[in-house]
Formats: sequence, structure tokens, C-alpha cells
Amino acid sequence: MAKTKSKHRLALVGTDSLRGQEIKNILAQKKLPAFDIELFDPDVKENFSKLTQFKKEPMVVHRLEPGALEGKDLVFLAADAKTSKEMGKLAEAGRFKAIDLSETFNDREDVPLLVSGVNDDSLKTAIPPLLANPHAVTIILASLFHRIIPKFGLKRAVSFVLRPVSAFDDPGIQELASQSVALLNSSVPKTKVFKEQIAFNILSHTDALDSDGFSVLERRLVAEIRRVLGRPEFPLVLSIIQAPVFHTYSVMTYFELKDEAESADIEGLFKSAPFKMTPFRTSCEATPLKVSGKDEIFVGQVKREPDNPRAFWIWLVADNLTRGAALNAFDLARKILGAETR
Repeated sequence: MAKTKSKHRLALVGTDSLRGQEIKNILAQKKLPAFDIELFDPDVKENFSKLTQFKKEPMVVHRLEPGALEGKDLVFLAADAKTSKEMGKLAEAGRFKAIDLSETFNDREDVPLLVSGVNDDSLKTAIPPLLANPHAVTIILASLFHRIIPKFGLKRAVSFVLRPVSAFDDPGIQELASQSVALLNSSVPKTKVFKEQIAFNILSHTDALDSDGFSVLERRLVAEIRRVLGRPEFPLVLSIIQAPVFHTYSVMTYFELKDEAESADIEGLFKSAPFKMTPFRTSCEATPLKVSGKDEIFVGQVKREPDNPRAFWIWLVADNLTRGAALNAFDLARKILGAETR
């Protein structure tokens, strides 16, 4: 008699965070090898005191007790940085395998930082105990440059990033919503998360700046992209602008190729997943409103400089919670659990 294959034992820590909610939804909707999952939150004080839904069924959110994750095949860490750091140490000690979505380990060179389809081939031969899920902008731009470099080479790139308020989790969303309501009712908006009013406004920066005018996050993202691409000297400059939108990163990138190319050549690079090439000459589909909640990186306009056949502009929009976070972790999980799409 054939043996019944056992189910994978999964866990999610941090069901209330935006990334935690999104990975829970994706696990409920998309195909993964047979699995059982347990949910945990660091704020749960008593077991059976908190309920949520999974696949339209009620599910208990457990208290995160010592040993609760012991022996799990894979754990998604989506809680606060302190909790993720504690659980990450347990994963590194061999207690279980984990993917961290909180960006707690992104600056650690000894923790693999992987973008699905770009630098995840190592998972075919060895599974590290702990993986770091990159920042949404790293996922978007590493995927872009990964398509361009092998075909045409790249001399340099400059990216302007429009950041959504959900990058600041629920407090950012609530501040934009409450400020919008206040202004429409002729009231004075309150500011807490952002230094200035964000509703109906654009902020050139929200973080402290170094002597050259760049923020820690801007420097970190360039380092992340270089690391994912395996190119320490990759010629990239990046600037973040805070936009008054709830979800999705919108990125305008200027790049110069080593070899000449036509616009059609560049457009042809982005006709397969995770990209979606839009008919930008006849419509305007690559917008935060239309892309929010979608799985793909939407490609809008591709422009070639008329006086330089090697210089292009490209417009990209991707949801920061789906493709920019949870879907990348899900794709890595499929490979870890032996379910990579054939």
C-alpha cells in the first residue's frame, strides 16, 4: 500500500500586519503543496482569545509561546522587528526554516536576500534556515534590470520612486484617510506619521538626510538591488518621493544601455511574468488605482531619447503588498517546499 505523503507544516507570525494579512490571503487563494498552517501573534495573551478567517473558515490565532514553532517546515515572519529578530535567531539555530517579510534581516550579508526569478537559483541545491524578503522597490527594480542587462548591458540608471502611505502600515493609511476627510470638510488636518500634510500633497522626503541629501532608506535600497543582482558597483541612483496614494509603488527609471536598441526591443523584454506590458499608446493602465491588488509589475510608457539611441525611460507600477512583498515570499516558499511551477 502506498504511503500517504504528509502535509507541510506552516506557520504565520503577525496576522495583523499588512504583509501578514496579504500572505495569509495568498496562501488561502493560490496553489501550494498540501499543508497545515497555524497562526500566531505576539500580542495574543491567552490562547483562543483571538479569531480570524482562513479559506472562509474561522481559525484561532495562537499565543506565540516558546517552542510553538518548533519543527515547522516553514514560518512566515510578518510581525514587528523585535519579534522577527527573536524568531529569526531560532530559525538560524535550526529550530525551523523561515522567510522574513519584515525587512529585519535585509542588511545582513549572511542572510540570503532573494527576488524570485532573479537570484533564487540557489534554492534548487540548498535551503538556508532563514531568508530575507527584499523591499518592494528592490523586487521591482531588480526584476527590471535582470531583464535588461543580459540583452543590452547597462551603463547607468536613475530611478524616481513614488512611495505609498501603506509603506508606513496602518498609521500611514489612516493619516491620509483622516486628512482627506478633514480637508473636504474644511477642517484642519492633523499630522503625526508625516512631517507635513500628505493629503493632496507630495513630499520630497520624509526621512533624515545625509550630507549628500539622501536618506538611509534610499542608500539601503541601492545596496539591496546591487546585492540581489550580484553587481556591487552597479551604477544606480535612486530617489524616493512620498505620494498621497494608499497602495502601490510607481517608479520612473532612466537608463542608458551599452548597446543600441529600439523601443520595441525593450518592450519585448516585459511580455512575461512577473511583468505585464500595457498598451500605453492607446490607454493608461499602469496607474496606482488600476494596479492596486494585482499580482504583476505593470509596465507603462517606454520612451527612447531622440538624440541618444541607447537612452530610455520606463514607467513601472506594482502593488507593494502583493508583488512587492507577499507574492515574492510565496514564490520562494513554493521552491522551498518543492512546488516550483514546471
